[in-house]
Amino acid sequence: MNDHETPTTVIVPGLRDHVAEHWQTHLAGKLPNTRTVPPLEHDKLSRAARVAALDRVLSEITGPVVLVAHSAGVMITVHWAQQHSRPVRGALLATPPDFESPLPEGYPAPDELSDNGWLPVPRKPLPFPSIVVASTNDPLARLAQVADLARDWGSRLVDAGAVGHLNPAAGYGPWPPAEEYVRELGEN
Repeated sequence: MNDHETPTTVIVPGLRDHVAEHWQTHLAGKLPNTRTVPPLEHDKLSRAARVAALDRVLSEITGPVVLVAHSAGVMITVHWAQQHSRPVRGALLATPPDFESPLPEGYPAPDELSDNGWLPVPRKPLPFPSIVVASTNDPLARLAQVADLARDWGSRLVDAGAVGHLNPAAGYGPWPPAEEYVRELGEN
């Protein structure tokens, strides 16, 4: 692998998969050489199926990779990293949910998450550089919990302020800082 080669950016969406107005979708349209993990047709809540989908995309790529994960996509990424050894240049991990606490109405319950393999949340350091972006008012995770995850994963924590869950419901289509984080991680 050529260390100076431009990395492929791999978008790892959360459980709601591809959302047209999401910042990840906008980012994929702006950056060259981008792949998105496709939505699952079956076993949509299965952690193993989601990790396998990410691994399939990564197995089709030669050369360096930067992962860009949001919400449950962060959990997919950290579970994948515990099981696979493919080199990754870096990962942007935006607003991970707190799967160890009950989520708001409309999201999977703790027993559903456990039954589908999401718990326990991996706490070992990631084998690649990473940036965890946290929100001070995320309905899916308290800042202190996300800070603990970032510390355990060996990630740099970025406090993005009051950005909700950093999704269209919180007012985020384009999110310009993502490009800068991806560029920084790609230079590792």
